[in-house]
Amino acid sequence: MSDAVGPGDLVLCVNAAPNHATGRPVPLVAGETYRIIAIMEFACPCGRSDALLDVGVDFAWCQTRFRLLPKPKAEPRTRRVSAPKEKEKVR
Repeated sequence: MSDAVGPGDLVLCVNAAPNHATGRPVPLVAGETYRIIAIMEFACPCGRSDALLDVGVDFAWCQTRFRLLPKPKAEPRTRRVSAPKEKEKVR
């Protein structure tokens, strides 16, 4: 996943289990979205990921805790253009 994500992307937290290295509870909330601040190309101690994601909460987290959300697609909108009405002069 580290190739697919970049700074500024939105990710969904799918795993708020205790920290697998220390066993302490994590401040992440399952089902909540986070914006990636930085990607650290560092193998997680669990061996399941090749990068750690910094989402601005505590330190960096194993990328297996997150799923990349699709980028919103731009939808074309129809806009009304108001043109001035022409007035006829009466003599």
